[in-house]
Amino acid sequence: MSEPVFPKAESADVALLLEGTFPFVSGGVSSWVNQIIRAFPEIRFAIVFLGSRRSDYGAPKYALPDNVVHVETHFMHDDLVRHGIEVKPSKGDIAAFARVTMLHDTFRQHGARDLSAFAALAPELSPGGCLPLDDFLHSEQAWGVITSSYRRFCTDPSFVDYFWTVRIMHQPLWMLARIAKELIPVRALHSVSTGYAGFLGALLARSRGLPLILSEHGIYTKERKIDLYQSEWIQDNRNVFQRDPSELSYFRTMWIRFFEWLGRLCYDAADPIIALYETNRLRQITDGAAPERTRNIPNGVAVKRMAALRDKRAPGVPPVLCLIGRVVPIKDIKTFIRAMRIVANRLPEVQGWIAGPEDEDPGYAQECRDLVASLGLEDNLKFLGFQKIDELMPKIGLVVLSSISEALPLVILEGYAAGVPTLATDVGSCRQLVYGLDEDDRALGAAGRVVGIADPQALAESAIELLQPQAWFAAQAAGIARVERYYTDELMFGRYREVYEDALARSPIAAERAAG
Repeated sequence: MSEPVFPKAESADVALLLEGTFPFVSGGVSSWVNQIIRAFPEIRFAIVFLGSRRSDYGAPKYALPDNVVHVETHFMHDDLVRHGIEVKPSKGDIAAFARVTMLHDTFRQHGARDLSAFAALAPELSPGGCLPLDDFLHSEQAWGVITSSYRRFCTDPSFVDYFWTVRIMHQPLWMLARIAKELIPVRALHSVSTGYAGFLGALLARSRGLPLILSEHGIYTKERKIDLYQSEWIQDNRNVFQRDPSELSYFRTMWIRFFEWLGRLCYDAADPIIALYETNRLRQITDGAAPERTRNIPNGVAVKRMAALRDKRAPGVPPVLCLIGRVVPIKDIKTFIRAMRIVANRLPEVQGWIAGPEDEDPGYAQECRDLVASLGLEDNLKFLGFQKIDELMPKIGLVVLSSISEALPLVILEGYAAGVPTLATDVGSCRQLVYGLDEDDRALGAAGRVVGIADPQALAESAIELLQPQAWFAAQAAGIARVERYYTDELMFGRYREVYEDALARSPIAAERAAG
């Protein structure tokens, strides 16, 4: 697979710090990033993409506009491989490792907000610092810290698994420190998640004195917890007598605390901290964000463009339920498939479409296809792969989300603008989008239905109800009214223009220009 050729520049205005999204992954957050870049052609963007392995990504899914002047890609698991490196044992810097211990002790104190230990330690991770990667991997001080922590805290009997978990967990931080040191000059930073991208943002903000904008679509730590609860690769070496079914394994807990730690570091450095809706803003505060730095900016869609699709619809209600999204466990495709069996029993002519890529989790995608076959749904349910939204919307009757986690799904808003009601699980802001946020919003009516998570019977019953013409046309009218009043891209762009203007005005470069 040939490497894509990306632009390189000597400087930029805003560095977008992106983990596993644009430009290699389509839909969702990537669509939003594409919107934002194209909305501000006067801003010169640099993109720093962080991925897992190069082999996990195909060709870029988006054409880059002219105002993307610099792109660099880093694949954290590939970069961890260090072939041919001569191991040189060392004593290690005693003071630096003492600060490491102090930092870990700080994070074990739940609710601790004093992150000065990180501010002091962060520069030492960069090349030339007193805590280089080789010292973390091979020094006597590192061995002492790891063995001491194992004795003090670890409840899993395997020291070998503990040792390698610590290494795998922390080694990417040195790679991020190198990226931070080598990044071209920029005036401001914008991370679209906490996690590794947020940690990179915190490093850059601390080392260069740059303003850091954080936009969280979903709460990264919450989503990683869901992934970690389901992960089968995390070891639990306790025997049957040592295990408490109500407690997570020690290594699973370690990973959860690690991502909580990364999130808090990002929150400490970022201003503003943007959520899509109020529930997530409050969650950010609970997770360590300063309330005065938080705000809500909902997603918006190109209502005028999508509204033109209404004229392409055939009369009546198409008996087509369409789940638009990646075929991955967090979207709970299997619940949609099971619900389709119930709907098809009552409405034999109904069609279920799954429109989204299957390459992210091929094993799960195959399980979904096997479930379709076992339920005898081959005539009623189709896997369409990735589809252009403008071509899809005029053909469908309902946008369906059976997810176990969402933020503020753009696909629901796009459906409303195109004249398609929605049926969604009660996650993220879906209840707000369907029934309204405040009194004025609720007065517009229900733009669909919301049901519980992993409940195929409820999903099916609501789908059958919504496909009835009276209910469908009422939901269509409510959805159109809601998206046109509250969720246009013009509203979103106006709010982000203020955010960018403020950040660029606070940049050290702006201060230097004013002083000059």
